[in-house]
Amino acid sequence: MSGGIGRQLNRGRNETEEEAADRKWSELIQEVRVAQTGVQILFGFLLTVVFQPGYEELGSTDRRIYLVTVVLGAATTGALIAPVALHRIVSGRRVKPQAVQWAARVTFTGLVLLLGTMTSALLLVLRVATHDGFVPYLVAGVLSWYILCWFVLPLWTRYRYTSK
Repeated sequence: MSGGIGRQLNRGRNETEEEAADRKWSELIQEVRVAQTGVQILFGFLLTVVFQPGYEELGSTDRRIYLVTVVLGAATTGALIAPVALHRIVSGRRVKPQAVQWAARVTFTGLVLLLGTMTSALLLVLRVATHDGFVPYLVAGVLSWYILCWFVLPLWTRYRYTSK
């Protein structure tokens, strides 16, 4: 068939391109649900900080870190909600394989933004909680852990176990 609809794929599963897209979409949405919930809770808390009495006591550097964190949180929230909007807008248009690709890309972007949001929030909290000089080292350690868990291990697994 032209356009690839209904064409069988030879990737270890006996499914058409549309069946593969349906499966991938379901998997992606499950993944996004996990990330979305945490991001929305974090973002909600971030939005309340400016209304707390202690906000006035923050120095200019901490206020800048807070603003960067809020903007990153907003961008992360937008990126992780985008697959839902994408699906709603293109639903029924016979473009699910392409929609899955774009949703996966924007979800990955959301994960990168989440990395920035979490790191920035941790930096702010630790700077306010303690003024010790080891804060940047703690944040760098946690950032390294995130990168290892979220990117290095998955990429290593992909490289190690993907047949060539």
